[in-house]
Amino acid sequence: MVGALDGTLIHGVIPTSKQDLYGGRGKGDCYQNVLAICDFNMIFTFVVAGWEGVTHDARILSETLSDPNAPFSSPPQDKYYLCDVAYAHIWGFMAPYRNVRYWLGDFRRSRALTNKEKFNHAHARLRNIIERAFGVLKATFPILKRMAPFPLVTQRNITIACFTLHNFISKEGLSDGLFTEYDQPNVSLHNRQVHVDAYEDEVEAHGTASDREYMTQLRDEIAEQLMQSMDSMV
Repeated sequence: MVGALDGTLIHGVIPTSKQDLYGGRGKGDCYQNVLAICDFNMIFTFVVAGWEGVTHDARILSETLSDPNAPFSSPPQDKYYLCDVAYAHIWGFMAPYRNVRYWLGDFRRSRALTNKEKFNHAHARLRNIIERAFGVLKATFPILKRMAPFPLVTQRNITIACFTLHNFISKEGLSDGLFTEYDQPNVSLHNRQVHVDAYEDEVEAHGTASDREYMTQLRDEIAEQLMQSMDSMV
């Protein structure tokens, strides 16, 4: 694996005529949806911003993969990005098992028992890196939680600039307590509820049946190895 992929919502100030496309849940706020990839040092390696808040994460990835001008960095051969069930399980993208408990909080009540649960628990612990990276980003740049009323293009550019500054702070080793705080695997984070719908089929179109079969077999092999490893420790 070479990193984790996910989407996050960034607050936006949207003209009335477009608020139905950017509308959020709850208080009536609006958001832009951002797709990002980070490595295991909380460095963002890819960002695409400016999507309407109601856009499904899988569609953003699908459109990005289809865009020849998008600088999407595919993982090296036999490597993959960790993603949640909002994304399809295709070559280069390792999703957890569906209909099996996944979120870290689910395992605090009782430990993983089956091989699929053990895989999902390990997957969640590793993929949590991007949730923590988002946590650092938004804590460092409060404007991402309450955007100023700039034009939409400017709001998108501000978002991308914050991601860039985040990387600069991390790479230069500048003193920042937030990186230390969020570099703890058990830090409390708010996870968005994941919805799986028809857009997944669009992403699956980017992978062949053999690609999907390969990723499924690889996931099963890892799950079995985790099970055997845990059994040998008992």
